[in-house]
Amino acid sequence: MAVMMEEVLPKQAGPSRTGDNGPVRLELSTADGATKIFGFWMFLVSDVLLFASLFATYVVIYTHTADGPTAAHLFGHDTAGFLAETLALLTSSFTCGLATWEMHQGRAGRLKMWMGITILLGLVFLGLEITEFRDFVGQGATMQASAFLSGFYTLVGTHGAHVTMGVLWMSLILYQLARFGLNAVTARKFFIVGLYWHFLDIVWVLIFTVVYLTGVM
Repeated sequence: MAVMMEEVLPKQAGPSRTGDNGPVRLELSTADGATKIFGFWMFLVSDVLLFASLFATYVVIYTHTADGPTAAHLFGHDTAGFLAETLALLTSSFTCGLATWEMHQGRAGRLKMWMGITILLGLVFLGLEITEFRDFVGQGATMQASAFLSGFYTLVGTHGAHVTMGVLWMSLILYQLARFGLNAVTARKFFIVGLYWHFLDIVWVLIFTVVYLTGVM
């Protein structure tokens, strides 16, 4: 990931600098930072299209169970599982927001603390999801069993792969913050991974609604 490996700038003490129009956020304090943040918004647009296609496919085929396990059977017997996943991920979005707030206040120590908590909550989510998949497979609900299950594992698994990527990405940025401190480059990198993390939370709310709640009802 080229954005991770580039040279880190020297430390800056404050959370922002003063421009012609007033204070500028540290992550936007260089032309390079502003450009890369805009570029990442464009990447998120492409990811929206990816998940939109997966949701559309799932909605079309979720009733095609081939006389195998249905959504009501799988999700109705273990509502605590996906509720716990939702609680963990939405809480991680809150802690990520707190980390961003601390970054804008120039408090690097608290930024790293909230980043660490966000990473831990992401790992909790992944552990719960892996356990859920294992239990479903144990009931014979494998990806090959029906079109419904193929759509389910593809949609939810793609999101889980994104969360895994987010945990690794945030861990690398936490290491860079510990080594180089809070500066224009590390601030921009954290701001971008924060956008990514909030995007995944929004996608999960849709999965919770379209997949799990619809299945239970």
